[in-house]
Amino acid sequence: MDGQHSDFLIIGAGMAGLACAGELARSGARVTVLDKGRGPGGRMAARRVEIGGETVSFDHGAQYFTARDPAFRSVVAQWEQAGVAARWLAAGDEAWVGVPGMNAPIRTMASALDVRWGVRAERLVRGAEGWQVEAEGALFTADTVLVAVPAEQAAALLADCAPDLATLAAGVQSAPCWAVMAAFDVPLPFAPDTFRSDTAPVSWAARNSAKPGRAGAEAWVIHASPSRSRELVDVPKDEVAPILLADFFAATGAAPATPVHLDAHRWLYALPQALAGEGARFDPALGLGIAGDWLHGPRVERAFLSGRALAGLVRD
Repeated sequence: MDGQHSDFLIIGAGMAGLACAGELARSGARVTVLDKGRGPGGRMAARRVEIGGETVSFDHGAQYFTARDPAFRSVVAQWEQAGVAARWLAAGDEAWVGVPGMNAPIRTMASALDVRWGVRAERLVRGAEGWQVEAEGALFTADTVLVAVPAEQAAALLADCAPDLATLAAGVQSAPCWAVMAAFDVPLPFAPDTFRSDTAPVSWAARNSAKPGRAGAEAWVIHASPSRSRELVDVPKDEVAPILLADFFAATGAAPATPVHLDAHRWLYALPQALAGEGARFDPALGLGIAGDWLHGPRVERAFLSGRALAGLVRD
């Protein structure tokens, strides 16, 4: 199967990639976006599970986002008006979440674009007439390729075709994060809806079911600290989940309870040590650019700004 030719082919349908794609598409360009995931989300993912005959959603990646930059605030206001984002005061006055799941803004952004889900870009080849992007079972061509994936993945993808950009990406290290999703048949005896710690094995926990637009069982998302995640990085998830649940009860002082659902997910590239001030890069001679939170800062808002910055570089 061959894909169509595009003015711009963007690899990665996370916040940075979709922000860039949206800007370019609004200017009238033909834009195609590839993403290896099965659907919208990335690190703003939400996982839906059936528990006791009802659907429960867990935001197991990013827990909330802030909106401080005027351009991003304007977009978030549109999301709020559309009912896909809401303030979450339990995490702070500036905290926002997607509704009914964290992936709702990503889903909304992707709905207006040509996004090919479940397509992993495997090799980039520069020819006389532009780029060929080899993917699983497909070949795409484009005048310009823009890469908006985690630094470690960008380094591997760009190693042969753009060694300078690959070296830049290879210089970034990302901390892993284990996320635990736990549901209970009764509310836990822990009054706050959030827990944070700079010293405990659990750096963050949230009563996911208390977020705006959520319903269903008492559901918690627990994030291990970077050091605890590194310690357990190669341990099977079925063993990690009970370990981190015990860490959570120990850190919060809440009485241990038996979950009716318990699962874990490992984010290998959760927290990049961003290259401050980079924003995005574009090589006009190659027709190749890069964007992502690892070029700007490990936040949803900064991923958005990085994508917008790359679109600006391309148009200049």
